[in-house]
Amino acid sequence: MLMHWVGTSRSQRRVNWLGLWLVALLLVVMLRLPAVAGAVHFTELQFAPLPEVQLPEYTRFVTDNGMIVYLLEDRELPLVSGTALFRTGQRWESAEKTGLAGLTGTVMRTGGTKQHSADELNELLEQRAATVETSISTASGSASFDALSEDLDTVFGLFAEVIRQPVFAQDKLDLAKTQLRGSIARRNDEPGSIAQREFQKLIYGDDSPYARIPEYQTVDNIAREDVVNFYREYFYPNNMILGIVGDFDSQQMRSLIQKYFADWQPNPGMQLPQLPTVCQAKQGGIFLVDQPQLTQSYLQIGHLGGQFNSPDYPALDVLNGVLNGFGGRLFNNVRSRQGLAYSVYGAWSPRYDYPGLFIAGGQTRSDATVSFIQAMQKEIERLKTELVTPEELALAKDSVLNSFVFNFEDPAQTLTRLLRYEYYGYPADFLFRYRQAVEATTAEDIQRVAQTHLKPENLVTLVVGNAAAIQPPLTALASEVTSIDITIPEAEPVATQQKR
Repeated sequence: MLMHWVGTSRSQRRVNWLGLWLVALLLVVMLRLPAVAGAVHFTELQFAPLPEVQLPEYTRFVTDNGMIVYLLEDRELPLVSGTALFRTGQRWESAEKTGLAGLTGTVMRTGGTKQHSADELNELLEQRAATVETSISTASGSASFDALSEDLDTVFGLFAEVIRQPVFAQDKLDLAKTQLRGSIARRNDEPGSIAQREFQKLIYGDDSPYARIPEYQTVDNIAREDVVNFYREYFYPNNMILGIVGDFDSQQMRSLIQKYFADWQPNPGMQLPQLPTVCQAKQGGIFLVDQPQLTQSYLQIGHLGGQFNSPDYPALDVLNGVLNGFGGRLFNNVRSRQGLAYSVYGAWSPRYDYPGLFIAGGQTRSDATVSFIQAMQKEIERLKTELVTPEELALAKDSVLNSFVFNFEDPAQTLTRLLRYEYYGYPADFLFRYRQAVEATTAEDIQRVAQTHLKPENLVTLVVGNAAAIQPPLTALASEVTSIDITIPEAEPVATQQKR
C-alpha cells in the first residue's frame, strides 16, 4: 500500500486524499445517526436543535502597500486555496466596448505572464494538480488558486505572476474574442436564457451596465490596448483583498505574501468610478418574445428590488420561504392545485451595492399562459392583503434557519463570505444579525414588507412563447402587448470601420 502511494502522481494523491476524507465523513455520519426502535413515520421524527454557528479564528491585516489580507488555517486536508478580489467590474466598461472586462479577466490567465507562456503555466499547474483562475464579473474581479500544501510556494508564485505580470498575448485575446462571438451566435438557443436576458433589459434598461450584453460590433471594437489599459486601471495592491484558507502556518504565509507581493507598488491616487445609477426602465406592461417553435411558455414577472443591507431584508427572505418550496404558496396553489406550471418560483432577490429584483416566474403550457400570470398576480397581491398563517410562518422561518448552517459547511465558505463583506463594506457579523432578525420575524412583518416593497402596479411581465398557441391571447390581460425583437445585430463591415 505504501509503495503504491509513493508511486502515484500528485494528482492521484490528491484524489486519494479526498477519497479517504469522504469515506471517513460517511462513517462519522453513519455513527451519529440515531438508533430507532421500529419504523417511525417521518412526521414523528425528532431532531436536535440547530447548532450554534461560530466563525472560526482568522487573521486580518493590511500590508504596507495596501493589500487587505485574511488568513484562515484549516489542517483537515493538505490543501490550500486562495482568492483575490479587485474592485472593478463590467459595470465600468464603456458601452461601445461591452465585453472588455470579461475578456480582460479571461486573457489575464490564458495569455500567460512575463515569465511563463500560457502553455508553460498550464503544464506547471497540471503537474501539481493545481489551478490558477481569473475572471471579471458585473461588480468585481477575482483571481484564485488551489494547490496541495507541499506545492504552495510554487503555485502561489504563479498566482502572483498572473496577477502582477499578465502579458495579454494577442493570439489568446483573438481566441477569447472568437469564443465570445460564438456565445453571441448561440444566445437565442435557450428560451429560458432569452427570458432572463430580456427581463433584465426591461427592468434596468437596454443601456444599463446591469443589463447590456456584448454584440459582434462591441467585440470588434476591443483591441489589445484596451485590455491592457483596463487592467492597468484597477489592478493594484491597494485595490485588492486577499483571502487564503487551508493547511499552512500563518507566519510562514505572511512571509510568502511578503516574498511575492511586497515590492508591488500601489497607486496612491487611485479613484474608482461612481456606481451607475439604477431606476426601473419599464413601469409595468406585458411583453412578448414570439418563438413559434415552442410548445410552452417561459415567464418572468417582477420589478426593481433592493439591497441586502435593507433592514427589511430578513423579513423579505422569510417572505421568499412563504412563496417557495414544497410547502410554499406557489407550489401548492399554482402548480399542484391549479396545475398551471411545470415549475414556479418567486423571490425578493437583492444585491450588495445596487438594487436587485423582485422576480417570479416559471414554465407553463401555452394554453395556460394567461391563467398562470393571473394566478401569480393573485398570490403576490395576497401577501399584501392577508396575514400568513402561523403554519406558513413557522415553515418559512424553519426553512430559512435550517439552511443557515450550510453557509458554514467548511472554512472556505466562511472565508469567501468574509471577503465579500469586506469588499462591499458590510460588517463581518452581518449574517448573524440576519439570523437574529429572521428569528424575530412575525406575520405582521411579512405583510408590512410586502405592502412596502411589492408593487403590483409596476410588475413587468415577459413571455417567451408561441404567440399563436397562447389562448386566450395576452391581450386578455392588457390592451397593449409589446413585441421584443431578439435578432442578433451584425457587425459593421471592416471597410466601414476603417473609414471611421
